[in-house]
Amino acid sequence: MAEPDGFLPFIDPAQRARYFIGDAATSPERPSNATFKLGVVSPHSAFTPHAHGGEHFVLSLGYASCGLYDLDTERGVRVALTPGTLIRIPAMMPHSFGNRAGNPLLILAANTGYGIDHEDYAITAPAAEARGAENGAFPALAKALRALEADNGPETMTWRERIAGRLRRAAHRLEARR
Repeated sequence: MAEPDGFLPFIDPAQRARYFIGDAATSPERPSNATFKLGVVSPHSAFTPHAHGGEHFVLSLGYASCGLYDLDTERGVRVALTPGTLIRIPAMMPHSFGNRAGNPLLILAANTGYGIDHEDYAITAPAAEARGAENGAFPALAKALRALEADNGPETMTWRERIAGRLRRAAHRLEARR
């Protein structure tokens, strides 16, 4: 159910998203073939690790982190994202996004084939474990998601990033006075 401002819950109850293209019911059975949405990630928080049935692209408009599962080393790795960074997540790649800043993080996410109401939109470790009996790929997915859960803090911004953020805000104020 949409909130008055058009935002919907987004993977976790504390996170929100608003669809620009497609909707929450997008699926292979009801295709718009893609969704494009604005996500709002709460300060100093991270999404529950998950995987999607389709690939997606995420543009970070702030200081984020992306936890990814490395199949070769069988452990999670962190990628720091700064404002303007675009990352591609292949289908079924275990991952999580975190907000490293003290203000809400805006992300633009484009997904292929699935809206947030579809069971394959965000497969979490408990969902993968429950589906494991019916599909042999899900136990390995559940193991990877549990590995990401073990280290799913949003991290914090570096001192350089904090200074760069202040300089960006100062530049914006100076430019706005024209």
